[in-house]
Amino acid sequence: MSANERAPGWNPPIRILMGPGPSDIHPRVLAALARPTVGHLDPFYLQLMDDLQQKLRQIFRTENRMTFAVSGTGSAGMEAAVVNLIEPADRMVVCVKGVFGQRMADVARRAGADLLCVERPWGSVFQPEDLLPALERHRPKVVGIVMAETSTGASQPLVEIAKLVHDHQALLLVDAVTSLGGMPVEVDRWGLDVVYSGSQKCLGCPPGLAPITFGPAAMELIQRRKSPVASWYLDVRLLSSYWGSERAYHHTAPINMTYALHEALALILEEGLDARFARHLRHHRALKAGLAALGIDYAVEPSYQLPMLNAVRVPAGVDEGAVRRALLERFGIEIGGGLGEFRGKVWRIGVMGYSAREANVLGLLAALEQLLPEFGYSKFDKGASIAAANQVYVEALK
Repeated sequence: MSANERAPGWNPPIRILMGPGPSDIHPRVLAALARPTVGHLDPFYLQLMDDLQQKLRQIFRTENRMTFAVSGTGSAGMEAAVVNLIEPADRMVVCVKGVFGQRMADVARRAGADLLCVERPWGSVFQPEDLLPALERHRPKVVGIVMAETSTGASQPLVEIAKLVHDHQALLLVDAVTSLGGMPVEVDRWGLDVVYSGSQKCLGCPPGLAPITFGPAAMELIQRRKSPVASWYLDVRLLSSYWGSERAYHHTAPINMTYALHEALALILEEGLDARFARHLRHHRALKAGLAALGIDYAVEPSYQLPMLNAVRVPAGVDEGAVRRALLERFGIEIGGGLGEFRGKVWRIGVMGYSAREANVLGLLAALEQLLPEFGYSKFDKGASIAAANQVYVEALK
């Protein structure tokens, strides 16, 4: 088959992205990707980097000077955070309550940490008393925790844990890949030392950049390192010369992805952070009401449910994978399946960034009402989910 004959197959289908990420992309962000490429040391690009950093500080709600975007996905942000803070044999505690806590622990092991994992059941969160014995026994240099556990839909409170960690002379490293841009992430007010995220979820940008911020205590620790950072590419001391006033060449930055993230952040700030958080919560509540009318409940107790990532239990007897395939093939809607302990047991439904729209929520509920009876589940009244979600939207207008 010739290249010309293959060409039509390379046109991607139009999807409604309501899984755990990536999310739908605003047309302005897609247009930004197509703008002319300049050099990574071009004066225009350097100015754009300055503005990007300032916008990231506003969204992280921090004054941290070392706030920038790692050239890589959220997992690169995780690795950058860990390998810069941890030297071989440094003690680290990682809080594990899902896949991404497990992943942080794996990165810490590879960095040579003297690691202690504290575990909680999937779908639960940590309370300060869960960590106190580990802090007293292990005396870690760093404690790592996931704020929004994408594999379970659990929202981790951080304020009291941050205080406890600091009372034990440790630094707190936070995974905010799913939460940043969709719910409050108060880096300075909560006392978070290092926080990383990803561009493709609530920030509403394609995957490929990992916003990250290092506080003063973290930067001081990094400057005192006795051994080189294990990753040259992710070494913050080197990156600070590129993202700082020196603008010393480090690597060829993803120019057009920076355009896209800059535009995505501009959209967030135009909307306003508080209004954006309220929008995510509104669509979460509408979706939750609609799913309840279908008899579908959540895998996390109400007080700890994420607004942007809804992990819900698959009805008994339903082939969860078959329903997801039908949603994609017949309606162009993508939702996610479970990971790890939740594999085959939950659907993960995202209402993130530009995907957090009324039409998406109502469209998914309508599709489920049509599909579920075909897969042997019909314990609901027709139209009930749409009516329940619409009631939430009507009340929000009052």
